[in-house]
Amino acid sequence: MKYNFGSPIIVFLIVAIHVMLPKHLAMASRATIPLHLKRNCTYAITIQTTCTKGAETSNHVSIRFGDSNSNDVLVYRLNSKHVKRLDPLEPQVLNDVPIKPFEVCTIDQFEHTSKCVELPVCYLYLKLTGDDDWRPGFAQIRVLEGPHLSSNYFYFRRYLPRNMWHGVDVCDNKGTPFGPKHKRKVFD
Repeated sequence: MKYNFGSPIIVFLIVAIHVMLPKHLAMASRATIPLHLKRNCTYAITIQTTCTKGAETSNHVSIRFGDSNSNDVLVYRLNSKHVKRLDPLEPQVLNDVPIKPFEVCTIDQFEHTSKCVELPVCYLYLKLTGDDDWRPGFAQIRVLEGPHLSSNYFYFRRYLPRNMWHGVDVCDNKGTPFGPKHKRKVFD
């Protein structure tokens, strides 16, 4: 059986495809996918409870945060996502006693996986559901897959109203002669 490949141009194209295609496929497999195109990101949520007497709570706490493109991440019952307690002054002590989040003078860390934000996190709201009072000090969101998308610290330092969203939005900062003006979001 005799094969006729035709002109030398066709032979050249076939050889070029066999040589170049594996190289381009290898380069494409190493390409990184932008975070906003990924399905999910992991968020490390850090919240401090102040040292004021009666600042702790055993109520359910919800959190919502996002970026200026309205990519909203909502976590109901943050208490169930507790990972660890952070103590900057003492080394971690490992024991079998369950750690209850939101106790006086503590910094708790939670982990949540959800859709990815496209821009840095610029708003954060907390909601306290129940009968206790709670006085958070600060909160911060770290995006583990993209540290450049992590938030600054959001400071509260006051008792939260119950059964309503309360927080800070610095997405649309506008300068005024009296200082920055922050727009607040309204949630149901």
